[in-house]
Amino acid sequence: MPARSFALFDTPIGTCGLTWSAEGIAGLQLPEPTAAATRARVRQRWPSVQETPPPPGIQRAIDRVQALLRGETTDLGDIPLDLGAVPEFHRRVYDVARTIPPGHTMTYGEIARRLDAPHASREVGQALGRNPVAIIVPCHRVLGADGKMGGFSATGGVATKRRILEIEGASALGAGPLFEATASHDG
Repeated sequence: MPARSFALFDTPIGTCGLTWSAEGIAGLQLPEPTAAATRARVRQRWPSVQETPPPPGIQRAIDRVQALLRGETTDLGDIPLDLGAVPEFHRRVYDVARTIPPGHTMTYGEIARRLDAPHASREVGQALGRNPVAIIVPCHRVLGADGKMGGFSATGGVATKRRILEIEGASALGAGPLFEATASHDG
């Protein structure tokens, strides 16, 4: 396994952690309730990491994640990833998810069909639930067939997923049934 480093950084949703190796970004830890808890979670997920200042290329990736979470239209699809320890099917799912632009959504079934595995919606969901680089691989942009949020494994769960989608402008861009269902239940 390549040597890995990490750094914490502040965003509008809280303090995140980014883990990297010479190959690319290996993990993005979404915020825990405190920066100390985020740091502890990073060290739990990647036990051998060292906290270091990010080199320029990693800092640029952090800057882009921060911009996205401030609501700026930012494409993270070209950020290099280190997914060597990730199963092949998961990498294929992540490749498709990375094509979803900010403010837009796709369903688990649509991803499965793009992978020529039309009955693998559940497996797509499982792969996204194990996504080590949330935000960069935008699993928050993937919804159930009925427009429901589905799951989200970060602290805050579905509320965090909804907040990120709203920051990205998904409601203003007509993300479909996700927001229509919310509006119909509020009235």
